[in-house]
Amino acid sequence: MKFTGIEHARNIFLIFLGAFIFSVGINYFAIPSQLAEGGFTGISLLLYYAFGWSPGLVILVLNIPLLFIGYRVLGKRTFFYTLVGIGASSLMLELTVPIVKLWGAPPKDLLLCALYTGVLVGAGLGMIFRIGGTTGGVDIIARIVQKYFGWSIGRTMFLFDFAVIASSVFLIGLDMAMYTLVTVFIGAQVVDFVVEGLNASKAATIITNHPQELARTITQKMNRGVTILNGKGGYTGHEKEVLYVVVGPNELPKLKDTVTQHDPYAFVVVHDAKDVLGEGFTYGK
Repeated sequence: MKFTGIEHARNIFLIFLGAFIFSVGINYFAIPSQLAEGGFTGISLLLYYAFGWSPGLVILVLNIPLLFIGYRVLGKRTFFYTLVGIGASSLMLELTVPIVKLWGAPPKDLLLCALYTGVLVGAGLGMIFRIGGTTGGVDIIARIVQKYFGWSIGRTMFLFDFAVIASSVFLIGLDMAMYTLVTVFIGAQVVDFVVEGLNASKAATIITNHPQELARTITQKMNRGVTILNGKGGYTGHEKEVLYVVVGPNELPKLKDTVTQHDPYAFVVVHDAKDVLGEGFTYGK
């Protein structure tokens, strides 16, 4: 997909916005509460607590070797947005250092700080991932794993982050490491929600004795496409036509009513479809 100059500018703006949200979570909630993090951010925080080194500068230095891997694996577009993401996150981490003086002290409740750190860090990173970039470090590894193995970004980050947090026990103590684990878990969930959840829809598999008629009714009344699959009853051995349809969450009650009115004995299975691309969802019907 090719992007215009306006779309590139919008994406870069969103990356900087995501980096700002991420940096607020680190500088306003994590550092004053002596919380750690996972990945390269966690390493930079541990070095900050131990030696006073700038987290933004440490992240920038640590990411240089991974940039070569990112270029080969992620492609030119993602690599470009990764460069922007690394630069934006390092810059915003420096610019938001005085945020505690400007906004006042964060809550003293460590659990609240852990939760808000996770939400802000996850939201910021999720925005950057959704554009197609990363902030380097484990983020690059997470996108590589997602590309080739289908793992969610949040899950991969959580596994790597857990290893960093486990090693942080020796510097910040067991209690703070446990609070940090809460932060990372919340952050992983928020990342997945921002990257995948905004296009969440509902997929329904419908087994009915009147598949053709019901398919026409759904198409006419709801303006949704229906796929008819060939199926076979495991017990009876009878051939069946099975309907498969994807609708928005707000359309699900109408779909259920339509099916019930047409065939009260229809068997319906509904499940989440996190990321739906195509007509009627990512572009007009």
